[in-house]
Amino acid sequence: MVSPMNIEDIWLAYRAELKRFLHAKISNETDVEDLLQDILIKIYNKLSAVKTQKSVKSWLFQIANNTIIDYYRKKGRAQENKLEGHWPLEESQESNIDLLNCISPFINALPDEHANLLIAIDMNNQSQKEYAEQLGVSYSTLKSRVQKSRGLLKKVFDDCCHFKIDKIGNVYDYEVKTKR
Repeated sequence: MVSPMNIEDIWLAYRAELKRFLHAKISNETDVEDLLQDILIKIYNKLSAVKTQKSVKSWLFQIANNTIIDYYRKKGRAQENKLEGHWPLEESQESNIDLLNCISPFINALPDEHANLLIAIDMNNQSQKEYAEQLGVSYSTLKSRVQKSRGLLKKVFDDCCHFKIDKIGNVYDYEVKTKR
């Protein structure tokens, strides 16, 4: 049984569970390890605040949750500061061309109707309402076609590679599938 005042026992009992909790929210292994160290320091500094052994686990995960919130706040501020001084507010045409060149082989694997739709909506930022009028279809019909086309594109990506995706949907790693 874990003594509520013994930091070594608490850390041994809950470190792996805390790490899994962090990994569920943060994909970068180095950041997870850094945050684990931050949590350990917070536990050490505030262990005397724990009243009973029953409250240890909830207290630890509250610290972990607050640490994650602080992490994303810092990351958000750092990103804002980085963007303010170095990036134009509007996307450059050059970056759109780079993105189109990267994704083009995947889009080109789709039937023309779906490829043209994704290029217009997702690459050229044409509004769905405008594109629906241009095609002479209702807006709701076009929205359905966009979703279907994106689903087909996702299947092309999935056929190509295994993707690792974090809890908020960001791709953080991939591995090309080998042909058998």
